[in-house]
Amino acid sequence: MKVAVIGYGAIGSFVVAHLNAEPSIEVAAVFSLPPPLTCPAPGVGSIEALLATRPDLVIECAGHQALREAGETVIRNGTDLLVVSVGALADAALERTLRDAAASGGGRLLIPGGALGGIDAISAAREAGLDSVEYSGRKAPAAWKGTPAEKMIALNAVTSAETFLECDARTAALQFPQNANVVAALALAGLGFEKTKVRLIVDPAANGNNHSFVARGAFGEITATIRSTTLPSNPKTSVLAPFSLIQTIKKRAGLILA
Repeated sequence: MKVAVIGYGAIGSFVVAHLNAEPSIEVAAVFSLPPPLTCPAPGVGSIEALLATRPDLVIECAGHQALREAGETVIRNGTDLLVVSVGALADAALERTLRDAAASGGGRLLIPGGALGGIDAISAAREAGLDSVEYSGRKAPAAWKGTPAEKMIALNAVTSAETFLECDARTAALQFPQNANVVAALALAGLGFEKTKVRLIVDPAANGNNHSFVARGAFGEITATIRSTTLPSNPKTSVLAPFSLIQTIKKRAGLILA
């Protein structure tokens, strides 16, 4: 299978390195601005040049703005698009644009579970009768630096776990694009952005990025807790996030059956 990657930051470089080790998958092109100084795959200077390599799948690893600028072009080209920046779909207009492009005969919009497990169970629960979904994200102060959390709580002064934001999934995903993509994936699988409740917590004792959720309804109850170590190159990103992409790509290539 031939793939192309948009973005060569912490996640993009991680994904390219792992896919290059898989003989059944060819990384045909990487588009990143500025161009990477070193990259094991061919670099291109535009989305048009990336699509000219005729990939079977494009993986977006470049952030919310990149998805806004390139997502529709990729899908209308008839190419499947695997999205890292799931939180960008909290922008209702962007979600509608990409889904309309897919529905009009374009490629498919593919959403990975990312750092969060249990997404398949939430989708099944939605069909069986889902009433409520509540998510909690717990991370160390360093993981919240460079985000709006700095204006909501004095991160350096926190001595024990403190909740600094309670809101719906749309608000969390839009305000914390680097930290809360998981809540967007959860919302899309379940009750939607407005009905998915979110609590964000800073915890000096947190070891890695901690995600948990409780879902209740006619189907029963689902409780899940995930603690993931972070990427050394980016403490905001759980190491499970790029591996979720890699698993999705391998499934798409027929290398994993379940």
